[in-house]
Amino acid sequence: MPTNGAPTRITQGSQTRGGIGESTLRPDGILKVTGEFAYSSDMWHEDMLWGQILRSPVAHAEIVSIDTGEALAQPGVYAVMTYDDLPTEVKNYGLEIQDTPVLAHGKVRHHGEPVAIVAADHPETARRAAAKIKVEYRELPVITDEASATAPDAVLVHENRDDHHIGHVSHPNIVHRQPIVRGDADEAARRAAVIVKGEYRFGMQDQAFLGPESGLAIPEEDGGVHLYIATQWLHSDLRQIAPVLGLPEDKVRMTLSGVGGAFGGREDLSMQIHACLLALRTGKPVKIVYNRFESFFGHVHRHPARLYYEHGATSEGRLTHVKCRIVLDGGAYASASPAVVGNASSLGIGPYVVDDVDIEAIALYTNNPPCGAMRGFGAVQACFAYEAQMDKVAQQLGMDPVEFRQLNAMEQGTVMPTGQPVDSPAPVAELLRRVKAMPLPPERQWESSEGADVRQLPGGLSNTTHGEGVVRGIGYAVGIKNVGFSEGFDDYSTARVRMEVVGGEPVAVVHTAMAEVGQGGVTVHAQIARTELGVAQVTIHPADTQVGSAGSTSASRQTYVTGGAVKHSCELVREQVLALGRRKFGTYHPAWATAELLLEGGKVVTDGGEVLAGLVDVLGDEAVEIEAEWRHRATVPFDRHTGQGNGHVQYSFAAHRAVVEVDTELGLVKVIELACAQDVGKALNPLSVVGQIQGGTTQGLGIAVMEEIIVDPKTAKVRNPSFTDYLIPTILDTPTIPVDVLELADDHAPYGLRGIGEAPTLSSTPAVLAAIRDATGLELNRTPVRPEHLTADA
Repeated sequence: MPTNGAPTRITQGSQTRGGIGESTLRPDGILKVTGEFAYSSDMWHEDMLWGQILRSPVAHAEIVSIDTGEALAQPGVYAVMTYDDLPTEVKNYGLEIQDTPVLAHGKVRHHGEPVAIVAADHPETARRAAAKIKVEYRELPVITDEASATAPDAVLVHENRDDHHIGHVSHPNIVHRQPIVRGDADEAARRAAVIVKGEYRFGMQDQAFLGPESGLAIPEEDGGVHLYIATQWLHSDLRQIAPVLGLPEDKVRMTLSGVGGAFGGREDLSMQIHACLLALRTGKPVKIVYNRFESFFGHVHRHPARLYYEHGATSEGRLTHVKCRIVLDGGAYASASPAVVGNASSLGIGPYVVDDVDIEAIALYTNNPPCGAMRGFGAVQACFAYEAQMDKVAQQLGMDPVEFRQLNAMEQGTVMPTGQPVDSPAPVAELLRRVKAMPLPPERQWESSEGADVRQLPGGLSNTTHGEGVVRGIGYAVGIKNVGFSEGFDDYSTARVRMEVVGGEPVAVVHTAMAEVGQGGVTVHAQIARTELGVAQVTIHPADTQVGSAGSTSASRQTYVTGGAVKHSCELVREQVLALGRRKFGTYHPAWATAELLLEGGKVVTDGGEVLAGLVDVLGDEAVEIEAEWRHRATVPFDRHTGQGNGHVQYSFAAHRAVVEVDTELGLVKVIELACAQDVGKALNPLSVVGQIQGGTTQGLGIAVMEEIIVDPKTAKVRNPSFTDYLIPTILDTPTIPVDVLELADDHAPYGLRGIGEAPTLSSTPAVLAAIRDATGLELNRTPVRPEHLTADA
């Protein structure tokens, strides 16, 4: 077994006692804050080797030759593998479309693509050996945008596509296309008093999680392998890894190790297959840990986008129609692009009532870095554009931007552009009212009797301005995000719950394959078990593939779906415990046979509160264990031509008000406040809910004013793969984030809850841009906003 980073069971006892609706503390919180928490990069095995990946220095090239001789001759090197050394005929993988080679074959399609892997007895030895592999490339023209991707004579990124989307796109360099057509947008446009058009550009964002990719693969005596890994979906990884290794899935055991954040960037494979291949080749444990530079190449990013919108409205302010076209750059491999297209199109007009819409969303194959899942998943890009449009239409009509939004806001019963009715609360107007009603922060906070506090000024501690030319701006935005996997995907989760007596106390053990990536599922699962089983002591078993799939920790789905599975399994356990009590104490009290029985505080009670027996007495030496799957209501695929269909499970809504101060002479921005109002259905853990909202808000701030992966348009090479040049918000950049939590239950969801993690990432970005526009009067149709966009010469 590995040490230092090995997963451990988390036991939550009286120090974090609490059920649903209470702010219980995270069992891993103190360890993470103090630096004692064991992440996947902390794992160690006494005889392990270190893996290293050789990556392509160019974005598109034919591989003429690979010479590994010098690398293999280096002392301490145990193995060097290229495409030709892969053990089976299955040499590709992918979430939906298996178009990604384990190691490049014939050619490379993006900067940083893996070409060869090395195992050595020291990480520096592995790194030096990888550098000695000689690869001859013959560079090819690069595809970097829609024009170059869809030209009649365009070079094909994938020459022999055979996936199920190819028959529905107009060019092989288009991964997927989804139109959404409802009503007659052209006819509706003729009734519009004002028509506003806009073209928008959304930059490529990195997930920038705390812990770079890492894992430890250990060969086992039966010829299999055990992978300890930081991931978002253990069973999806397993499904992709086993065929490449030529092993049945039961010989590829996977255990979740400490995950240092994810945000979608761990939904695809990174080093999983490489570590397993090297472990099986050498017969020794192999650990791979990316440095930050490698991490920028080792995972997908948020799709950059170009968005083209047309909105029309009557003179009274009612929206008449929306036309839009959304072009997402998926990069060299498909990843989650088809699903991102589905979200961008189906949510493309926002949380508004519009009867006549004409939407098209596509994702491209290019030689840019691969893009896939990131918090918000297609809806983020659309929200940036449609909220800018709403401000522009309101301005054309001379209306207050919040009142204009409220006039057109959807509500329960509204029919989406896909034809799907919204059958749960949709308090869009109320969220806008609440966020607008929050007190504004004081003006000119930097001024004090002792002099200027530069931390409160644009430019901060760089001390570049003292308030000259600083203008305040206020902006609003609201967004809609789907919850859970959509379009007919069989979205379910599994939970195994065991109840027994340990040390004279009833204890519940909850075992799922849910990836805890920081969202707080380990806390919520214990809260559910306490609520449903009436026990104080709950143990969360380490997540692994020895239990059924929990699906991905993404799409704001885990509390809904895996929480639902834990609740369901607890209910089944409770039924068995009560049946056991009836058998043991059938003559003890008539209520065993006649009353509604509950478990509460370690006791069996009637619905009237009368205590019948203690759980210790009921269980005795017996244990009750149930493993069960749980599914939410079904969805259907969107029609390929019209986009109609009940494609989503649930929607979540958040609204933001941004307050910014801008030095218009220097082009500096200080976001003073990002107030948020969000409907969460039911706050299972209120403290965690606020943390999720504040975290999502901060990521939206990042894409608004600083975060962007810069790709050279001529070479498709990444120019800033480090935190020196790719900036993310620090505590000094993070504004005050007051949160107003609204709880309007969704009757279709466990406890009435809504997924919450993604919605605040949508509306925070356009709110910041709206505030900057308010301060400067500039149009600002791209993210992120840079200083050169704000100065007088912009």
